[in-house]
Amino acid sequence: MTIAGQQQALDALCDFAVADEPLAPHTTYKVGGSAAIFASPRTDDELRRVAEVVRDTGLPVLVVGRGSNLLVADDGFPGIAVSLAAMAEWIRVDDLIVEAGAAVALPVLARRTVAAGLAGFEWAVGVPGSIGGAVRMNAGGHGSDMAAVLIGAHVLDLRTGHSGWVPVEGLGLHFRGSALADHQVVLDARLQLSVGDIATGESALTEIVRWRREHQPGGQNAGSVFVNPIPGELPAAVLIDQLHLRGFRVGGAFVSEKHANFIQATEGATAADVRAVMEHVRATVLRHTGVSLRSEVRLIGFTDVPAAEIAGVTW
Repeated sequence: MTIAGQQQALDALCDFAVADEPLAPHTTYKVGGSAAIFASPRTDDELRRVAEVVRDTGLPVLVVGRGSNLLVADDGFPGIAVSLAAMAEWIRVDDLIVEAGAAVALPVLARRTVAAGLAGFEWAVGVPGSIGGAVRMNAGGHGSDMAAVLIGAHVLDLRTGHSGWVPVEGLGLHFRGSALADHQVVLDARLQLSVGDIATGESALTEIVRWRREHQPGGQNAGSVFVNPIPGELPAAVLIDQLHLRGFRVGGAFVSEKHANFIQATEGATAADVRAVMEHVRATVLRHTGVSLRSEVRLIGFTDVPAAEIAGVTW
């Protein structure tokens, strides 16, 4: 049924979808295989057509934002990967209320809000994700997160085709996660910010960018790999560092020497390499400390991933 379903999906979405699209370029790890179908809807009607195909074929669906927390298996993804970049990269500012499409990059929105004389979203300049993924992940940093500024979001259910407004209380936000499932697509979000000073905001942006460059590595990675076991008290990086795991390598992937909770991929690395490093770190920490680290990186196309990680969040 999978192959037949894939062909059925491609036939139905052919005017804005392609087959066998490599997903590596759509992620910050730059590794992994292809999506059986890659759809780039340009309108609400085309996105609803994707929903119809998902219902008709039963194929799995993956909404791809900026790929900054995705690790795609080398065998790829056998379903429909959807990008909202062609239809959801807009921003509206009305007094202290900011609305943004799901595909808007967080650093772009952070700079736009500061330029508009608003405060409260400066922290996002250092997070390389999209608004849609940030809502699902309750992204945060530097003492704040989406939950602190989010009013709510428009969400489309790809299984039913129904969409509607969900207030922040209904999104189930928690530390680096939410109650939203794979088939629930964030279309846009509304934020409540406060009056700010442009010069002060620009200074904050500069300091955040400086701090990130000083303390975190660049290159091919997905940011922090594991969720802090006790937010604000017990960082995952401390546990990893105490066990002298910096520099641990499998093939083309290794634990960063600069930040112990980052795993780097080098030229020629495979997704299997990255996954192997993740599992070694997780197993070592569990064996020596009793702490079971939860992945902040979403694992796509792996057949041996626990359900809790399959239901991770795409940025």
